[in-house]
Amino acid sequence: LIYFSMHPGEKNNGFDVLYHNMKHGQISSKELTDFIRERSTIEEAYARSMTKLAKSAGNFSQLGTFAPVWDVFKSSTEKLASCHMELVRKLQELIKEVQKYVEEQAKAHKKTKEEVASTLEAVQNIQTISQALQKSKEIYNAKTVEQERLRKEGATQRDVDKAGVKAKKATETYKSYVEKYATAKSEFEQKMAETAQKFQDIEESHILHMKEIIQSYSQSVDETHIQIGELHNEFVRNIENTSVESLIQKLAESKGTGKERPGKPRQSCTCYSVNQCQFVRHQGFIAVCFSAHTRLQPEARPTKNWTVDDLLLLLLLSLFLFHCRCLLNFFFFCSHAKENSFYSSSDSEDEDEPRKFHVEIKPVQPNNVSVPFSFSGTSRGPSPVTLASQDALPIAVAFTESVNAYFKGADPTKCIVKITGDMTLSFPSGIIKVFTTNPSPAVLTFKLKNTSRLEQILPNQQLLYSDPSQSDSNSKDFWFNMQALTSYLRKVSDQNPSASYYNVDILKYQVLSDGIHSTPLNLAVYWKCTSGTTDLRVDYRYNPDSMASPGPLTNIQILVPVDGGVTNMQSLPNSIWNSEQNKCLWKLSDISEKSENEGAGSLRAKFELSNGPSNPSTLAVQFMSEGSTLSGVDMELQGSGYRLSLSKKRFATGV
Repeated sequence: LIYFSMHPGEKNNGFDVLYHNMKHGQISSKELTDFIRERSTIEEAYARSMTKLAKSAGNFSQLGTFAPVWDVFKSSTEKLASCHMELVRKLQELIKEVQKYVEEQAKAHKKTKEEVASTLEAVQNIQTISQALQKSKEIYNAKTVEQERLRKEGATQRDVDKAGVKAKKATETYKSYVEKYATAKSEFEQKMAETAQKFQDIEESHILHMKEIIQSYSQSVDETHIQIGELHNEFVRNIENTSVESLIQKLAESKGTGKERPGKPRQSCTCYSVNQCQFVRHQGFIAVCFSAHTRLQPEARPTKNWTVDDLLLLLLLSLFLFHCRCLLNFFFFCSHAKENSFYSSSDSEDEDEPRKFHVEIKPVQPNNVSVPFSFSGTSRGPSPVTLASQDALPIAVAFTESVNAYFKGADPTKCIVKITGDMTLSFPSGIIKVFTTNPSPAVLTFKLKNTSRLEQILPNQQLLYSDPSQSDSNSKDFWFNMQALTSYLRKVSDQNPSASYYNVDILKYQVLSDGIHSTPLNLAVYWKCTSGTTDLRVDYRYNPDSMASPGPLTNIQILVPVDGGVTNMQSLPNSIWNSEQNKCLWKLSDISEKSENEGAGSLRAKFELSNGPSNPSTLAVQFMSEGSTLSGVDMELQGSGYRLSLSKKRFATGV
């Protein structure tokens, strides 16, 4: 900063630059406060959502073998909410520190302003003397040249002497300003050196303080992430420790009716048959067997009164066991040892011993099983494409741009233009299954090309990452947060399960404009208004230079409001007059370079009035074009795993 102040340029503006740079530091501090406050708001909203989710888990059904698992979910989710609320508390404390620093910064800047007042005077003094010195130098040169010219041309001695007096006076004045400038320069350099050191000290302190704030912010976030990681590990351990046997044991202990065998001493269990399936309660435990008989003889069964609750309990248990069998692919054998066997009644009451039977439940074969309920959601029909995880996954992209232009009369220099664009990616519904079944899907990366004409790019920060340090001004690389993308696609799929494709807004951008040269259709409007008539002329011209790849403009409509009580209208080409809205509408065919006069033409109309004169009004123009954009921006996929199946481009007039 000292070197900068000692080389301030011809106009000695170094002081102003340094002073305003100091003020910008205060703006940065306030913006950092806003950023941390917004992060705190997001964390608080997330924590409240987690608390609400934990309450939901606590309200889920407590019936069935799976019920204890909800307690694990509830406890883990409550702890997760607590972690984020703790981060909110830390961020709120940090905000207070930053606000305190902003106040101290304002006081320091005010004090510095008072201390450098003399430097400002020195700056203004040298600027004034510099101007006077330059002016006196010019006068000195002019008077000296004039005296020499008179001498060479043989002018009278009197004229030569008069010129000499003026030259001498100019010389003395110039010499005086040279001396004043030397004194002012010395004072200026001394003052600026001191002031620049003050500014540098302030900036160094500011940057160090800001880095300390950011370090505290990073530490708070890092601590939260560590806590969340530990919490997740705890959740995983709890789920692993919740075995199938322990869940069944808990169910038996909470729902069992006793440990004594019911009925006759010789029988070891109670059975009930429903459609060839036996539900057996044995010493507080419950199992499921498939009977070898088509029906059971009730008179051979032990006496037992079954309630509706018993049947529901048994049904839930059977569903759970069937689920476990499918997932874990295990074998369950009913022992046929005499002391532990399950008995069915025989077809004859005369047999002394009940007939034994052996049941073996084999693993389910996927090709032979039809599951009535999905003992994941309703199918939405076939996907438009059949995708495998090893295939290059197809995606489509669409660029849609909107051009808004304001033409004032016939003056092209007063044309105001704003062009904005949206980039949308389309994913086939089948891609969701690939993403969810693959724990590490290929990262979707793309390059946005021809970005030199873009003034601003606003990516979807929830889904996209980018490197702000990229040096290429004509392209920019982006890559997806695949976990966030998968979650988003799953969410929209749940909302609209029958859709074949899902569109995702990726980014928005604003295009650099060059006034009327950026508009695909240039306009000039001329009004001639009298008390009895209004003459209107609209000149238009197709501008292919505004488009990256010129294409025809379609669906062109020009709407002009005309007041003053229109009683009759004549127009060329023919237009439509709406007497209710007092508007004149032209509908034109496509305009392109191949049109008559290369897309240039005029619209004329004469309006007869009953209550004139009319007031010139703002006309509205509508058109669109398919297959091209105004910016020329394009997309190129990077890496492997994906292919671009379709690219659509269009632009239209804005709303």
